[in-house]
Amino acid sequence: MRVLMMDEIAGPLAVRETGDPVPPDGGVVVRVMATGLCRSDWHAWAGHDDIALPHVPGHELAGIVDAVGAGVTRWSVGDRVTVPFVCGCGHYKWCLLGDAQVCPHQQQPGFTHWGSFAELVSLHAADTNLVAIPDGVGFEAAAALGCRFATAYRALTARARLRAGESVTVVGAGGVGLSCVQVAVALGASVAVIDRTERSLELAASLGATLTILATPGSDPADDVQRLTGGTHVAVDAVGSEQTCATAIHSRRRRGRHV
Repeated sequence: MRVLMMDEIAGPLAVRETGDPVPPDGGVVVRVMATGLCRSDWHAWAGHDDIALPHVPGHELAGIVDAVGAGVTRWSVGDRVTVPFVCGCGHYKWCLLGDAQVCPHQQQPGFTHWGSFAELVSLHAADTNLVAIPDGVGFEAAAALGCRFATAYRALTARARLRAGESVTVVGAGGVGLSCVQVAVALGASVAVIDRTERSLELAASLGATLTILATPGSDPADDVQRLTGGTHVAVDAVGSEQTCATAIHSRRRRGRHV
């Protein structure tokens, strides 16, 4: 199969031919039909994660089951599937409770093993981790669901408990931020978005944001949110800096929620 191989930290990647993977016991091999490029992939490339070289990155994927390992009961060759960024082992209590992200034996495609920048990718604990793709959902859309969209969904539903009729400020209209916009709109909330680029704000508006605010040097966009909305029930920092965290906190109502 062809892969995009990483031979050194922060070095160039090259397309190579290598042997096809074999499904592990309890796992499958998926033929990759679509894969995303995430900021986390950059972190691995830059040396911020413990990966073994040579390495194949990529963790946002969707495809078709190509081979099935011993012990798999829920999946067959030809099934259309995607997978979350963090794959649990399927045996510990954390996995059984749906909290695979804290499983001590978790696997992460593109980090703990070769990932989806390849024609084929091997995935562990298939019965626990694989998610079926409905016929009406394309591979490209499904590839975006397991990382950025899952992050946004959990933040707004499990952490912030956003409800219909409420309002939310999203600081940063990147992958996670735009996913937050879509999730919030689907939940029936009104959305204000703060970003430094007009193009990102245009995208946010096209996805349903009702208020967009351009952050410029010396400005305080949180003041604009307070002035125009009175503060929102929920604020999301989708960037992760000291400044954006402060902006998110100051954008919400006095008794609002921050994630």
